[in-house]
Order: sequence, then structure tokens, then C-alpha cells
Amino acid sequence: MDSPQSLAAAFILGLFSTVHCIGMCGGIIGALSLSLPEDIRQRRQRHVFFISLYNLGRILSYSFAGLVVGYIGAEAAAYTDMSGGPSILRHTGAVLMIAIGLYLAGWLPQLSKIERIGAPLWKLLEPIGRKLVPVTTMPRALLYGLVWGWLPCGMVYFVLVWALTSGSATQGALTMAAFGLGTLPSLLTTGLAVSSLKRFTRMKTVRQVVGVLVIAMAIGSLLMPMGGHKHGHADSNHTDHQHVSQQP
Repeated sequence: MDSPQSLAAAFILGLFSTVHCIGMCGGIIGALSLSLPEDIRQRRQRHVFFISLYNLGRILSYSFAGLVVGYIGAEAAAYTDMSGGPSILRHTGAVLMIAIGLYLAGWLPQLSKIERIGAPLWKLLEPIGRKLVPVTTMPRALLYGLVWGWLPCGMVYFVLVWALTSGSATQGALTMAAFGLGTLPSLLTTGLAVSSLKRFTRMKTVRQVVGVLVIAMAIGSLLMPMGGHKHGHADSNHTDHQHVSQQP
């Protein structure tokens, strides 16, 4: 996918991931809010500001992880000198989106095992998060969010693998940032109506509809024509090179 299309898809995927986030992690999200002192929670604007700092830290962690995997993917592609690299990355990204859709719909629950990948790192970071509680200052809230961003989550890992195929470190970071921003509305408001949202997102029909929509997005991305001006320029240079090499 072209960059704008890819970022839009990542953002929409973040919105759709509400089904997974709230359905599976509603208790954790509520605990993050309840960890704030009572004097902060009783002042609405201050409460929202601290929750926003949590989420800013989380999205920054996502973006950093996307930067790293995007760089690794770009270097691997350059090192192997893949023929038709952009097309391969595009199809790989679409396959990953289809897998995410199947997972969200509950038709491929085996993919939940991917969350085990982050368990060793979380064992190192979780004690740091505990030391930040109670969160009484803005820097602590931001740091808490940075730690929260590394909480093992299958959805985050799926999008990280997608970021791996993005083609560059910058695009990988932007992909994860767009995904994080997509999750923002639900995670900012979930503390206000967490019980109702959890019941809604656990409905089988809701999960299946969201899964089908993600799969449709993946198929649609394959049907969209790829920008051809870069390839045409490369072919032109290749042709000129051959013409020059054939001259005596």
C-alpha cells in the first residue's frame, strides 16, 4: 500500500481493535485509571490529562518499536536485494491484515499465542511500572504510559509485524503511531463506561463483523493500483544503462 493508504488502514485497525482491547484488557485499563490518587480522579480535567499522558507514553512506545522493526525490515530487504520488493511487502502486509481479521473475529484463536513473545521483556519492565505507583506527577504518568506500551498484546504484535514490511524505519514508526492513535478514543473513554463497552465488544456478532471489515480492507488494498512512477523511473534508468553498456 502507498504510505497514506497504509497509515489510514493502521488507524482504522486501531479503531477496530477496540473489540480486542476492551474485551480482553478492560480490567487493566480500569486499573490504570484507579491507580491515580483520589484528588486527581475527582477533578475531571486533571484526570483526563493524566489518562492522556498514559496514552501518549503508550503511543510513543509503539512508535519506537515500529521504528526499530521498520529499520530491520528495510535493511533485510536491501541486503537480500529482493526482486519485486514493493509487491512482496504489499502482499505480505495484506496477508497479515487478513490474519488479524480472522483473529478479531474469533476464527483463528491460535494466534493469541503470539503474546508469549513479549513475556520476557514484560518481566523486566513490569517492576518499573509498579515503582511508579501511585502516579502523583505528570512525568510519572508519562513514564507509566511508556511502560504500559510494552504490555504483551497480540494486536500490537500483529501490527508490529505489519510495520516490519512497511519499507522504512520512518514508515514503521508512523504505522505504529497511526495504530496507537486509532486506539486512543476507546481507551480515553473506557473508564467512563467500561462495563457497557466490555459487554458490547464481547458479543460474537460484533467481533465477527469487525473481523470481516479488516479482511475486506486487506483485500481492497490488493485491488488498489500501486503507484507506478517510481518503477517506471527505475526501468528507464535500467534501459539507459543497458544502452550505454552496448556502445563500443
